Amino acid sequence: MKKPILALIYLLLLSIALFAQPLRFTAIPDQDTDRLQKRFSKIAGYLSDSLGIEVEYVPVKSYSASVAAFTNNEVQLAWFGGLSGVRARLAVPGAQAIAQGEEDPAFETWFIANTKTGIKMSEEFPDAITGLTFTFGSKGSTSGRLMPEYFIRKHYNKEPREVFRRVGFSGDHSKTIALVQSGSYQAGAVNYKVWQKELAAGNIDTTKVQVIWRTPPYPDYNWSARPDLDEQFGKGTFSALTRALLNMQDPELLNSFPRKSFIPASNNDYEIILNTARQIGIIDK
Repeated sequence: MKKPILALIYLLLLSIALFAQPLRFTAIPDQDTDRLQKRFSKIAGYLSDSLGIEVEYVPVKSYSASVAAFTNNEVQLAWFGGLSGVRARLAVPGAQAIAQGEEDPAFETWFIANTKTGIKMSEEFPDAITGLTFTFGSKGSTSGRLMPEYFIRKHYNKEPREVFRRVGFSGDHSKTIALVQSGSYQAGAVNYKVWQKELAAGNIDTTKVQVIWRTPPYPDYNWSARPDLDEQFGKGTFSALTRALLNMQDPELLNSFPRKSFIPASNNDYEIILNTARQIGIIDK
């Protein structure tokens, strides 16, 4: 067989092998790992059917690990929070936020407190949390750290460690609720969607923990994609993936987020997150 023909066959096989690789995605670990595996395995199945290529969910152990996986092309798509999405897109020039939940442009953090503190729900910032023990979620969480810290600094003109007797980072929202409910921390900040989901699941005892304040709204979660999807998986993949997310209608899939639907997103939607992160020193560029 002539060398040019061998070379052509080799290139053809290489191309087939390249496009046979699964499109991988991850998600910030904002809840229990087992729940995330169950939730996103179903999303992987939906995307595989929609795109006609294998799609695989890759779990990660931390918010920073989700950003690193996206940066290093270990995953090509990710369900990020506002802050982790900003960090990932800064690290991968050309990366785009392509979809967000219908609720995500106006997201909220809810401050919660153990009922033994005696603090009640208020429309105003709860000054009574001064001097208590307080836990955020993950250090890289938008709703569990960035935005609640922003509002604490805005109200007191002080860092959280100057306001509270002890400051902790639970790692995820479900753990924040459990720690405040048990009394390990007297108060904390939690993603309101996780609170609602845990409450509906019967995992919250409102005689032990309750919501005491709701923040003003801000943009949060998003699906972000690397800019080289078409090069990696074939022409039209980027557009087809975006359509698949925006056209997701299965109530079971949407309820797992939970979101009513997905709507278009752009990087500009999260400019306030970038500016806030810079303002409080979480992002320095």
